[in-house]
Amino acid sequence: MKSQSLFHILSLLPVWISIVSAAPTRQDSNPPLRGSETLVGYSSTQDEATGAKPDIKYSLLPGQKEDPKIGTYLDFQKVENPQPIRGSTGGDDPGPRNYHYDRINSDKLAPPGTDHGQTINAQWPLGLSRNRLGTDNAGWARQENTVVMPDATAMAGVDMRLEPAGYRELHWHVAGEWSLVLNGSCRIQAVNEDGETFIDDLKAGDVWFFPPGIPHSIQALDDGVEFLLVFDQGDFDEDNTFLATEVFLHTPKEVLAKNFGVPTTSFDKIPKDELYIFRGTPAPKDIEKQNVSTSAGMVPLSKSYSFHFSEQPAHEVAGGSVKIVDPLTFPAAYNFSAAVVTVHPGGMREIHWHPTSDEWTYFIKGQGRATLFTAPNKATTFDYMSGDVGYFPQSNSHYIENTGDEDLIFLEVLQAPQFTDMALGQWIASTPKQIVADTLNLSDSTLGQMKKEKQFVVANMDSG
Repeated sequence: MKSQSLFHILSLLPVWISIVSAAPTRQDSNPPLRGSETLVGYSSTQDEATGAKPDIKYSLLPGQKEDPKIGTYLDFQKVENPQPIRGSTGGDDPGPRNYHYDRINSDKLAPPGTDHGQTINAQWPLGLSRNRLGTDNAGWARQENTVVMPDATAMAGVDMRLEPAGYRELHWHVAGEWSLVLNGSCRIQAVNEDGETFIDDLKAGDVWFFPPGIPHSIQALDDGVEFLLVFDQGDFDEDNTFLATEVFLHTPKEVLAKNFGVPTTSFDKIPKDELYIFRGTPAPKDIEKQNVSTSAGMVPLSKSYSFHFSEQPAHEVAGGSVKIVDPLTFPAAYNFSAAVVTVHPGGMREIHWHPTSDEWTYFIKGQGRATLFTAPNKATTFDYMSGDVGYFPQSNSHYIENTGDEDLIFLEVLQAPQFTDMALGQWIASTPKQIVADTLNLSDSTLGQMKKEKQFVVANMDSG
């Protein structure tokens, strides 16, 4: 019996050796980087679990159940799981997704049925721009240009903050610089090509303009300042300005000494690098102490580089207000025309376009949406929040609707000698009714309600 058992054991030995050699070792337990060749191509079996529909729980807003062409604004900001659905169009989305973006861009996730094709990207949140930080906590700056909005070719923008006594150092640009003070106050200073000097204190709501090549500086007063800069070149780069520090650093000291009539040692302590945004000595409260006079005198009022726009009353209309500054009242800014528009909740900047200029828009307060229409049949709806830049090309129609529960305030900037627009409502109402009826199949009752004057901002119909 013992010999038979031994013989049996010996006969099984090759099998055991095969099993042991095939078993994965501790080192081989991790799957290889690449799969087996047997995974390629057709499979006669399928794991039923892989075909299971994801369990998505969501509810639709009332506007999502309407005809998509009604295009009601969808407020997804408090919706747990917003879905790309309007009426019979779209379908659910199990992810992966960025829910934050979906909630604040409902018209991208579930666009109105009137959207069609692809227009330019007419939106850039400055919060996505790189923030350039000044030294010693003196402030910061972030910009929008064609790097991030390739089709915004006519204008670029910069949002800049200076802490109290903070400077934007002495500099000049190859582009014209138009600015709106957003909050706080500052002192601006410049010298023109005739040697005329300029200095002024500005507060929130005021405007300045410096032509190309005019050297200037900006210093925040006691409350600090934040301002918006708009340049007349879409590819403008705030990092490529001509700085006083860089001029001195890259000019031989011997040449500087000859130029200023002083010893070369006078320049031994100039900064070793650009300053850009930095803290300095607080400006004296009496501006006269910095009012430098030359034989050329001061810049005359007719050429003044500042305009106290904050003191201009707004023109009130049914749905909000509008106030305009352009070369008719601010001649120095010879090709910059701008409007600050306030739209009450539910109201809308009427459908319009600008015949001679692109429109660069900055959203100061609130939230809104706009549909950009580009001939012949492209339309895209964008959602905007405070701090966003919008861009609407010349003659492309658009509106801006307040989609929030507070006033929407935004700035429209044109490259034009006068602020003008074409209003869709005025055009239709001022065209013979027969022509409009034959073209659009609108009833006499509807045509009779249209207004022949520009509305600028139309009120929420429910508020009337």
